Amino acid sequence: MTSTIKVDNIQNQCGANIINESSNTITLGASGDTVTLASGASQSGFGRTGTVDWDTTAKTAGFTGVSGNGYFINTTSGAITVNLPASPSAGDIMAVVDYAGTADTNAITIGRNSSNINGAASDLTIDKENSGITLVYVDGTQGWKGTESFNLNDIELQPLFVTATGGTETTSGNFKIHTFTGPGTFCVTCAGNPKGSTAVSYLVVAGGGSAGNNYGGGGGGGGFREGKCTSKDTYTASPLASTSLPVTAQAYPITVGGGGTATTPSNTGNNGSNSIFSTITSTGGGFGGGNAGSNAGSGGSGGGSSNNPSSGGAGNTPPVSPSQGNNGETSPVTNGAGGGGGAGEAGGTDGSSYGGDGAQTSINGTATFYAGGGGGYTNAQFGGDTGPGGQGGGGGGPSPANPSGAGGVNTGGGSGYSNNAPNNFAGGSGIVIIRYKFQ
Repeated sequence: MTSTIKVDNIQNQCGANIINESSNTITLGASGDTVTLASGASQSGFGRTGTVDWDTTAKTAGFTGVSGNGYFINTTSGAITVNLPASPSAGDIMAVVDYAGTADTNAITIGRNSSNINGAASDLTIDKENSGITLVYVDGTQGWKGTESFNLNDIELQPLFVTATGGTETTSGNFKIHTFTGPGTFCVTCAGNPKGSTAVSYLVVAGGGSAGNNYGGGGGGGGFREGKCTSKDTYTASPLASTSLPVTAQAYPITVGGGGTATTPSNTGNNGSNSIFSTITSTGGGFGGGNAGSNAGSGGSGGGSSNNPSSGGAGNTPPVSPSQGNNGETSPVTNGAGGGGGAGEAGGTDGSSYGGDGAQTSINGTATFYAGGGGGYTNAQFGGDTGPGGQGGGGGGPSPANPSGAGGVNTGGGSGYSNNAPNNFAGGSGIVIIRYKFQ
């Protein structure tokens, strides 16, 4: 059995209406009162509480949002436009957040969808990484108003640092160094965050080219490519250094190029092999020209020409910026051969048949030259039979002071010429060095 009480209003002891019905409108509480649900009670049918329900599947393409929802927007692959709901009502709410921290590169556009945003007939752009905003529709004049915005980078995050294994590992202060003198894997297990580190400095040097035989030109130095994380590290980089390389948690195969192999008498040399880390490829040094006027090879740095009329090889082939190397020398000397190009200068810069110097960097903690060009043959009437190799492992021609003209191991140096020996000298192997802040 149920009971029914029929009243138009309920009053408190002071005579103020606390529940009142008038023209199908029910009013709870009197003016100035606070209406509170008991602990453990729930409400329904009273509209939103000022928050949004978050869709945790990140959006990777443009769409039109729904009132009451918050969205994570992933702009890793490109800019995205998110349209506000059409025909909104007062109290509608929507939120947008940069998911991957890439809005500074690929912006998020919030399309107004015919409504004003903050009183203006224009879209809203989020172009700061890790930023977000909540918008509430007010009326036809102001339209959508931003009630709160934020940038996660302004929050004091616990710093996370790049963590990785691979190669020969050493430290220099707060920096870890991974040196690869042969094939291997650089395995990143933590990609860090902006408060710690998120990128690595790198040096990628390819194998040097070998010289031509029988009064041939010097081999070119291997391609030299360096990137430095300038905001995190203070080591002295080469003038060829570019920017650092961001990393993610994954395994990066490492390729270390071998030097160009030795050749038999009167033949041209051989190009060195490429070295590779992630998106960075350094090209093997070009071969030196052999006897009888053969042209030299192009590569990271070009090889030197032979002793008869011929052309030195082109450096920075294929082209990258900054340049990975220089041209080999086209020798102007009768019966002389050109020096191979180095990372720092062209062959023949310091003298006829001289190998070009390589580039110097302290990425491994010690100032070291890499990718020097090999020396070519010099006619005796011009002072001897050998052109010195360039700094950075470039080999010189045979002489009492230089019994071996091979390129330096793990320097990317080109080899120097061999004077009609059974076999000439091989170019130097390359190297890959990776450095980052780890604490």
